Amino acid sequence: MLPSIALVDPQFTTKLPAEITASSGMDAFIQVIEPYVCNAPNAMVDMFCKDAIPRAASALPRAYKNGRDIEARINMSWVSLMGGLSLANAKLGAVHGFAGPIGGMYRSPHGAICAALLTAVIKVNCELLAKSSDGDVILKRYIEVFRWVTGSEHASIKDGIQWFDELCKALNIQPLRKFGVQRSDFEEIIEKSSRSSSMRGNPVQLGAREMSRILEMAY
Repeated sequence: MLPSIALVDPQFTTKLPAEITASSGMDAFIQVIEPYVCNAPNAMVDMFCKDAIPRAASALPRAYKNGRDIEARINMSWVSLMGGLSLANAKLGAVHGFAGPIGGMYRSPHGAICAALLTAVIKVNCELLAKSSDGDVILKRYIEVFRWVTGSEHASIKDGIQWFDELCKALNIQPLRKFGVQRSDFEEIIEKSSRSSSMRGNPVQLGAREMSRILEMAY
């Protein structure tokens, strides 16, 4: 299962349909966001993420609009590589914690499920971190992410959430219900997700109530 060589060649991605560019691109993007704000970050992964996050913010919308934009494809291929290195050397979080079980229950693209969950997870995580006595360190990391993606040194949590929401709209990201997810399955999804390895990397512990809220917001 472990390759000797990985060929990451942006030339191979120029003919990808826009829909696949969006879903796979969002997965790569999230894989450099979650390790940066996880509960076990480290200096090496921080270096990968700090470089890749602003690249993805700029390149993904361009690659979606014009698949043959080779500069955008080069940058997104780099983001994808940095995401693989980051998740292998740190942890992920609730987006991937949910996406694994949901992907196993429904015929749905992994990246699209991740993208549908992202804004809701960010919002709930930031709310809980703001209320936590020891949440300041990770909350500052979220604010750093928001400043990188918006390009504003004064970006707030609200600004960051709005930016990601607008990105998902620009990429035509669909809500969970479009993939056959049923509210009646929320309890099973929560039960499975709470045991996933990625969920254990989330920067703040999520209870059933918070997890249900995330699913409802992404629905």
